[in-house]
Amino acid sequence: MRSFIFRIFSRILPELKEQHLVWLALCLVFAAPAAAIADDAAPGIVYARGAKFDKSFNEAAYTGAERFKAETGIAYREVEITNDSQRVQALSTLIRRGAPVVIAVGFDQRAAVETVADRFPGARLVIIDTVVDKPNVQSVVYREQEGAFLVGVLGAMASKSGTIGYLGGMDIPIIRRIGRGYAEGARWAVPGIAIVDNVTGTTPAAFVDPARGAELARSQFDRGVDVIFAAAGITGFGALQSAKDAGKLAIGMDSNQNPLFPGTVLTSLLKRVDIAVYDAFTAARAGTWRPGVRSLGLAERGVDYAMDDNNRALVTPAMREKAEAARAEIIAGRIRPAEP
Repeated sequence: MRSFIFRIFSRILPELKEQHLVWLALCLVFAAPAAAIADDAAPGIVYARGAKFDKSFNEAAYTGAERFKAETGIAYREVEITNDSQRVQALSTLIRRGAPVVIAVGFDQRAAVETVADRFPGARLVIIDTVVDKPNVQSVVYREQEGAFLVGVLGAMASKSGTIGYLGGMDIPIIRRIGRGYAEGARWAVPGIAIVDNVTGTTPAAFVDPARGAELARSQFDRGVDVIFAAAGITGFGALQSAKDAGKLAIGMDSNQNPLFPGTVLTSLLKRVDIAVYDAFTAARAGTWRPGVRSLGLAERGVDYAMDDNNRALVTPAMREKAEAARAEIIAGRIRPAEP
């Protein structure tokens, strides 16, 4: 099992050797005097628990921040937390250092953002993946079910066994909504297709357990699944590795995971967290930032499926045509995935 986990992390986290510095870096952010920060206009970001270079949710946020830096020349400050208790302190410190906007990545930062929003009413805060109803908070949420519908179309049409699988992370509304969208898209494309689904846990730890992801994926393969969609953060990489080992197909989540296992990853459901981060940083700089809720789906290019040289041979023209037909129907409002 240790060798299996090492294989996963050596592929998805080549920067793993740097992770023992996370706590030191966090301490330095908190301890450094304000005078040591050259650019008081630098925006800030607090990543979700896990690794910044996770080839998933956090890395998408990092990509958006890097795009802003490359285009403007303005550095940003970032914090990788190692436990939940650090969230309020991290957000507060970035605000005190003059950040024009601070982004909290992940639904599990909701309580911290609520606390900090009250403590610093003049601050601008953004939270991704949940809603915080405060006058100084922008909440970015995604209609993931729309993108999930499209990858469901592709997964169903790629299946030879007539059975596909879904592996969700923590049992929460987002994960259930993605699973429903995936199932609806699959059945729209291939009526009668069978779907096996599991969630990996009931706490945030469900997103960082690749061994559990591998175990559940193997169980699904034993039940006839030949395409598995893993919407489970780092846990999902266990499923992708198992799919490669078993000669099955997998669908990635959040970032483009096609290059991780070329020939195995059919596609990835892209959740454009990078756009949310870039837009927030840019709007704060321009003075156009506004609080409230931003909902991003297919029409806003907030979600999509990934196509590149790594999966082009796996997605036939007929599959692509069907997925694009579904996209048009969803944007037009004629299909409404995962409605209550």
